[in-house]
Amino acid sequence: MPQTKDLYDVLGVDEDASQEEIKKTYRKLARKHHPDRNPDDPDAEEKFKEIQKAYSVLSDEEKREQYDAQRRFGGGGFGQGGRGGGRGAWGRAGQGGPEIRFEQGGFDEAFRGQGGGGGFGDIFESFFGGRSGGQQTRGRDPFRQQQQRQRRPQGGQDVETTLQLSFREALEGGRKRVELPSGESIRLKIPKGVRDGFKIRLKGRGRAGPMAQRGDLYVTFEVGEHPRFDRKGDDVHLTEPIGLFDAVLGTEIRVPTPYGQRLKLSVPPGTQPGEKMRLKGQGVKTDDGQGDLYVEIDVDIPKNLSRRQRNILREAADEADLR
Repeated sequence: MPQTKDLYDVLGVDEDASQEEIKKTYRKLARKHHPDRNPDDPDAEEKFKEIQKAYSVLSDEEKREQYDAQRRFGGGGFGQGGRGGGRGAWGRAGQGGPEIRFEQGGFDEAFRGQGGGGGFGDIFESFFGGRSGGQQTRGRDPFRQQQQRQRRPQGGQDVETTLQLSFREALEGGRKRVELPSGESIRLKIPKGVRDGFKIRLKGRGRAGPMAQRGDLYVTFEVGEHPRFDRKGDDVHLTEPIGLFDAVLGTEIRVPTPYGQRLKLSVPPGTQPGEKMRLKGQGVKTDDGQGDLYVEIDVDIPKNLSRRQRNILREAADEADLR
């Protein structure tokens, strides 16, 4: 089995890095390694996916805590089902497809134990329904416990799964064939414009119980970030740079949309740095409606003007009483 890369090393951040540092580093790496910017690099797509996977874990406080705990206790890496009692295994939806995380039980729950005693005996009980090494739980009657289990309904077990989508896949939605870690292949409908953290339930797709009844499958979508677009709800935000004189005199620019179009935007004279303009209906499109695209203007101030150019600007500023 190949060695799992340390997620902190993938992003190149320290273990005590803040969420702001992690997000800033991720955006820098995502822009650098995005496949669209590296068409001649055959490894760019895999590197980009690796960066997205590391960010999806380290940017989530709960997942980061579980990952850190597994690193401390010698686990096989987050989601790898190693010695640390991880939360599940990662699978792929076919060659080059999105990754799926199969939830099998909480790391913290395993170490707390079901009886409050803690220790490795409770780990065995949490995962396998019994005590390790033939030990019995103190103060409990094993025969009575067996009778209670036999009287309980023998239904199926619900399964939690996480499906990672790229920014583009989430926008488009549609049906995808997904292979679960159990080996079963299902055709899953992804809602158009699905948001990060959205959960759906597939009735009767969970684990089968002793009486053949099956539980339900719950799928939570994890949507990766885009190197340029920042999604907030169904609205999308974009920063577009223009020159100083374009901001002063006004201009027309073409801005990209999340769906690959380029739209003409008029920038009026006297536009200030940080000013935002709205393109109505050009945000995320869902079955319930569509958001807007907000363009923030970033004014690029020239640094290397010649003496003659600076004198001309001074004269213009004096004439316009701008100083």
